[in-house]
Amino acid sequence: MRYLVGPICEDLRSKMVFVAGPRQVGKTSLAKEVLAQVGRGKGVYLNWDAPEDRKRILAREWDRAAPLVVFDELHKYNRWKNWLKGIFDTRPPHQQYLITGSARLDTYRRGGDSMVGRFHLWHLHPFSIGEHPPIGARENGIARLLKVGGFPEPFLSNDERFARRWRLERHTQILREDVRDLERVDALTQMEQLLQLLQERTGSPVVMAHLARDLELAPRTVARYLDILSRVFLCFIVPTYTTKLSRAIRKPPKIFFFDNADVLGDEGSRFENLVATHLLKRIQFQQEYSGHRYELRYLRDKEQREVDFVILRDRKVYELWEAKLTDTTPSPHLRYYTKLLRPERSIQVVSTTQAREERDGVTVIGAKEALAFQPSSSMQSLPGLRA
Repeated sequence: MRYLVGPICEDLRSKMVFVAGPRQVGKTSLAKEVLAQVGRGKGVYLNWDAPEDRKRILAREWDRAAPLVVFDELHKYNRWKNWLKGIFDTRPPHQQYLITGSARLDTYRRGGDSMVGRFHLWHLHPFSIGEHPPIGARENGIARLLKVGGFPEPFLSNDERFARRWRLERHTQILREDVRDLERVDALTQMEQLLQLLQERTGSPVVMAHLARDLELAPRTVARYLDILSRVFLCFIVPTYTTKLSRAIRKPPKIFFFDNADVLGDEGSRFENLVATHLLKRIQFQQEYSGHRYELRYLRDKEQREVDFVILRDRKVYELWEAKLTDTTPSPHLRYYTKLLRPERSIQVVSTTQAREERDGVTVIGAKEALAFQPSSSMQSLPGLRA
């Protein structure tokens, strides 16, 4: 069972629920899991991509006695917002709706309109260390996530050749369909080249002027393309944290990928990306469940002291994280900012260790334990790391 099933079932008691997320992350399977629980065998599933279902949607022909109706890929209907608003406002009092989508659904949420107050939004992420299906030892799960990524098909196959073919097809679909669905982009070849450059620079600050020079484009165009790639859930942007830090400097953002196997850098880059995806999944769940505002940043000051990840809660420093392959000695930069910022916790997560040590306010801990959190309505903290 995917980790969002319980919270979605809870929210459906009062409002519509939107589920957004990357292409092929398992939104349809999640919707059918929810339908089995809430629908109790009487729910309705309609997929906009299926011609027969599309006719039923436009004609509003479904069982009015059904407790739940799932509209899969409804955002592909160009008038879906007004159509859905009318459906919701005139629905039978017992009937609720679950709507899945990707880039356009998430972009619509950012803009907002008269639908505000009628729905809750959840983001579905790929498998992580704490959520992966029972495949054996958790170390095996870490190795598999590093090798083939956390998207369900390649993760469950555990076959690198299959994963490469799947990834190539997925990138083609996203660039040819999802990007064009958002806005008109003529230079898809240049966007593909930008994607490859970003894959090679994962975890490093990306300077738009440098990328523009390599691609022979204007920096503003590169920034626009990067925004599009993040909106279609290929990558995500981690900006710097500078607030109230006199020695901090505003650096270019870092780029990470939802699919860990997209990273073309070294082992350290891939492990840092793994940590980034786990942290983003966790804080996005916490924000959407609790209503607190969470942000993922990184920190670098004028003396080149750097912390890989800063988690903000309601704009205040909440946690500091450092990712290391083998080094179990607390990072001096992490120790420095732990004393200066006094976060609720500071964690140095090490890929190869299974030990745990507390020193100078820093918890040094292995990835197996540190990243094993399971987002749920009853757990808002890390196992073994509660304040």
